[in-house]
This record gives sequence, structure tokens and C-alpha cells, in this order.
Amino acid sequence: MSTPALPRLTSALADEHRSRLTALAREVDFPTGTRLFNEGGHADRFWVLRSGTVSLDMHVPGRRPAVIETLASDELVGWSWLFRPYVWQLGAQVMTPVRAYEFDAHAVRDLMEADPAFAAAVGGWVGRVLAHRLHAARVRLLDLYAPYGSGNGM
Repeated sequence: MSTPALPRLTSALADEHRSRLTALAREVDFPTGTRLFNEGGHADRFWVLRSGTVSLDMHVPGRRPAVIETLASDELVGWSWLFRPYVWQLGAQVMTPVRAYEFDAHAVRDLMEADPAFAAAVGGWVGRVLAHRLHAARVRLLDLYAPYGSGNGM
């Protein structure tokens, strides 16, 4: 089963939309071990990584959290900010020192409401990231918990 290509910010948005989005960003740094968010928490921001790595994990009752995917430079961390009720569906942990652009979700949603073309571009990008993440979660959970893993032939 092949994994669809992950849409990165630099290639996912046209220059105009990317410029409008990055105008809302603030630069942040996080040390290794920082917990960015937990499943079930309020999703009020998101990040695009400039450097470093972040793991996405899923709570599994009676077990350690299952790492679903590891994200790196130019990747989106967090999509739950775009969809009501704005609750994180996964958790995120900094694995190596991170430099990132941080975005206030409310400000981005306001800009999307004011500009339908921008909304379509950002929504399409986040939707493609979401589809990729759901696929990655499915494959990873099959690898971890299915009797014979996901295998190469599924």
C-alpha cells in the first residue's frame, strides 16, 4: 500500500496565499521533549516546521501512545484547528529541537472567512494533509496491532 505524497506548505499554496498565511506567523523554538498538544485538548494554534522533528501519537488504552508519524521541515503540525469543535485528534511531541512558524488558529480562520479564495487554498492544503495523516494512522495501527501487520500486499 503506497502512502500518498504529503503536501508541504512551500508547494501546496500559491505564492500569494502562502505570503498571506506566513504574514500571520510568529517564529518559535521548542526543546526536545516539549509536548505541543494532547489528544482532546483545545486546538487553538498550529505550526509549520522550519527545522527539527515532531512525532504525532495516538492514545491507545492500556498501552503506550502509538507513534503514528514523524514530521520534519516544511510540514504542518496540527489540523484540528480548522474543524469544529477544534479539539486535537492526536498528540504531538518534539523529538529534536524545533524551529517553527506558529499560527493563531482564530486569526487564520478570520482571514479565511474574509477571503474565499484563500479559504479554498488553505482548506485544500489542510484537507490533503488530513487525508495523508489518516492513511498513515491506518497503516501504522495495522502494523502495530493487526495479527500479521499491514504487509506489503494490502
